[in-house]
Amino acid sequence: MILIPVKNLSAAKQRLAAVLDQPSRTELAQSMLHDVVAEIACWSARPPCALVTSDPFAIGLAEQYDFEIIPDPANPGETGAIEMATRVCVARGIDSTLVIPADIPLIQSSELEQILVNAPAQGSVLVPAADGRGTNAVFRRPADLFPLRFGNDSFKPHQAAAEATGKVCIVLRLPGIALDVDNPADLQQLLSQPGNTHTQNLLRQWNLRPEVLATGTEG
Repeated sequence: MILIPVKNLSAAKQRLAAVLDQPSRTELAQSMLHDVVAEIACWSARPPCALVTSDPFAIGLAEQYDFEIIPDPANPGETGAIEMATRVCVARGIDSTLVIPADIPLIQSSELEQILVNAPAQGSVLVPAADGRGTNAVFRRPADLFPLRFGNDSFKPHQAAAEATGKVCIVLRLPGIALDVDNPADLQQLLSQPGNTHTQNLLRQWNLRPEVLATGTEG
């Protein structure tokens, strides 16, 4: 099962506060989630997919695209949400999970296909963020093979935890999945890429000045 944790979007993307006010940050987060969900929905061979969330926009989007909703009323953050959703999957007898974030608007279904094609019979597949520090996709089989701990520097700990299981751990570098959006420089990188995603079109409408994105400040 594909699991996408979605925190409360009304307080999303605080690290962009220097260049975007909160309503804009919320709209940005909503657009990125829409891009992720829409791309997965176009994948004819996709496994079941669930949003782990209690955010009203995310719930509406899941209903629009016929994705499952795993309620997350406590909203403890990405790590806690995936811990809870993993327990749900194990209780149902689901043998594998693929966890991806909600802020990778250039994701391609072909990249997800690569993850599944390369997935070992028992073990894991990890996709690092572009900076090599974060983790932007984790496939585990069995579904609870090792616990996930997300954060700015999660990739090396995830790789160590995966290898400590004694099972195969495969690392894939996939450019669409790798580009997440956390800081102003990421917005600039996203704008520089070809494409017409919801998020790219939104950023073009805003016409943010390159020098603002480069310095991360409007001053």
